[in-house]
Amino acid sequence: MPSDYTIKTIAHIHSEFPDKFGIPRQSGLVADLRARILFEPEYQIAEAFKGLEDFSHIWLIWGFSENLRNSWSPSVRPPRLGGNIRMGVFATRAPFRPNPLGLSCVKLEAIEFHPVHGPVLHVSGADLMDGTPIFDIKPYVPYVDSHPEAAEGFGGPHKNHHLTVRCPEEWLDKIPESIREKLFAVLAQDPRPSYQNDPERIYGLRFSGLEVKFRIHDTRLTICSVEPDTGSAADA
Repeated sequence: MPSDYTIKTIAHIHSEFPDKFGIPRQSGLVADLRARILFEPEYQIAEAFKGLEDFSHIWLIWGFSENLRNSWSPSVRPPRLGGNIRMGVFATRAPFRPNPLGLSCVKLEAIEFHPVHGPVLHVSGADLMDGTPIFDIKPYVPYVDSHPEAAEGFGGPHKNHHLTVRCPEEWLDKIPESIREKLFAVLAQDPRPSYQNDPERIYGLRFSGLEVKFRIHDTRLTICSVEPDTGSAADA
């Protein structure tokens, strides 16, 4: 058996997140997040998508393309455990793995047949940064993929952690109504690393053409400013 395999990039996703900071930690946590999947010319073949329209959800297999290191560690510090407790890498979804592969289940909203880009998949609930490479797509099949009785491990007790988002009127008017609800849902997920708990620290999130700055005290997030995104890196 060969020990090395070549994986081809078949597509890239285009989302509202130009940076890693602020992206929900799992797919489906913010259902209103929309994204498009555009395929490489080699895979822009309508026949390859025949029957996919009959599925409501799909699996995306993708690459952690923005990893800052190539090495991996047998244990990692999961953010939801405060960043101080180590767990085995195979018990987490951390990006620094032997093979930097991600797996996300997203809702398939529509398949568009574009005259230039060929088949374009419109999805929602994605937890991927803009430009992330997609290696494969498979249909989500409920009778084999869904296990409601499954144990949730160490992440279960933290699944309902949310922040209350407060946006003063002066900044609310700068957020288009079309993105307010999903922006607030993203912020409510608590974007900061769990080991950071400085109420005076200002964080910056780039989202859908805006740069939003905020503070967090206890379980309340307060937006401090909203400006057009100038392309600067978020303060993570």
